[in-house]
Amino acid sequence: MLELTILTDNNTLIDRYYLGEPGLSFWIDCGDKKFLFDTGYSDVFIRNAAWMGIDLTLMDGLVYSHGHNDHTWGTHSLVSLFDRRELSRRPQLTAHPLVFENKTHGGLTIGTMMGAEALGRYFDLTLSAEPRELAPGLWWLGEIPEAVAPRRAVGKIIDSDGERDDYCLDDSALAYAGPEGLVIVTGCSHSGICNIIEWAGEVTGERRIADVVGGFHMLSSSPEELAEVIAYMKSAGVTRLHPCHCTDFAAKAALSREFCVAECGVGLRISYR
Repeated sequence: MLELTILTDNNTLIDRYYLGEPGLSFWIDCGDKKFLFDTGYSDVFIRNAAWMGIDLTLMDGLVYSHGHNDHTWGTHSLVSLFDRRELSRRPQLTAHPLVFENKTHGGLTIGTMMGAEALGRYFDLTLSAEPRELAPGLWWLGEIPEAVAPRRAVGKIIDSDGERDDYCLDDSALAYAGPEGLVIVTGCSHSGICNIIEWAGEVTGERRIADVVGGFHMLSSSPEELAEVIAYMKSAGVTRLHPCHCTDFAAKAALSREFCVAECGVGLRISYR
């Protein structure tokens, strides 16, 4: 069984009185294992978790979907929480080996705030481009191949060789293979939402898709782009979606004409067998 709780999102559910921000963080219970998927931009996920009765210090692992600030900068507040609670064990941190690259966009620094050395004081780092099973049925997908559509650059990477386009090779996702089919959990889907769905099936061997939850990076998409995504999802057997974070209204409206698109926001809990 898997239970997913949204701790941070651009939106909040009405009448719940939680905090929102333009970032993403999910709490995932899978069997007897607990994972934090991304940490948003600030301490909002910590404050919301406390109000929901979720103890983040009980996590078995932290997973970074990719190395952008709206998914990783909250980790600074998380390790401060760890310091105050004096944890007796070190959770695992799973991410792509390129997650700590120096990323910029529009003149702004958008990469991670804490590097591998600092995080290594609090976590056992597992940096892998290969898929890994984190808990029974729950898979870290590693580097996502361009099986369906080409990647698009988002900002720049700056290193000793200069500046180059960032194709977000560090962008990954989770997939849970349960009795109802695959539940795919994404951060921003810079790898391409269709590529992620296709790769999740390859990694897990499960082709039935129960749900896709997270940011689809569908912002100001052209009609042609929307049509291509919808056509692929229909061919893949997608029926239910929980798009949030970096998925705009036009994309949600287009998707809702073809699939069951459910409301998302901070405070939402979804359970899967």
